Amino acid sequence: MRLKNMTIGFAVTLAFAGGILVAPLLPHALQGAHAEDAPMAPQVIDLAALSVDALPKTSNPLLRTMTLVSTVNGTVSVQTGNVAKHMHEQSDEIQYVIEGSGSMWVGKERKNFKPGTLIIIPRGTAHGGAITDGPYYKALAIKLPPAVAGDSHHVD
Repeated sequence: MRLKNMTIGFAVTLAFAGGILVAPLLPHALQGAHAEDAPMAPQVIDLAALSVDALPKTSNPLLRTMTLVSTVNGTVSVQTGNVAKHMHEQSDEIQYVIEGSGSMWVGKERKNFKPGTLIIIPRGTAHGGAITDGPYYKALAIKLPPAVAGDSHHVD
């Protein structure tokens, strides 16, 4: 039963990502995002082979992220590192763990994750504060609609 639920969750994530990737939308530059102001182009990206060092640094020394797709409907990024517990008021977030394991806050509970874990974070849900079992974890992060400047609020 658990495998069936994981398979369904993965299929839902792929459906969301696929919808974003194939939607004939104009590119949308987001304030504070790492997306380039260029039309979406067909590509194949090996996320497992993408090294942590290849991800751009951010103002948070514990977080690296690279936006892969940015449209008016959503963003798809690969990220590694850690952020303090926070929430987004205007964006839902879906994370698919590619590499690494540990635990993080999702709502009021600390949840374990490992490669293949799908984390669904509805807007307004506190999340973050990852504790990893190894040096890092890498995840695909999908935000629907795209997070805008000021949408992220730290919580205790």
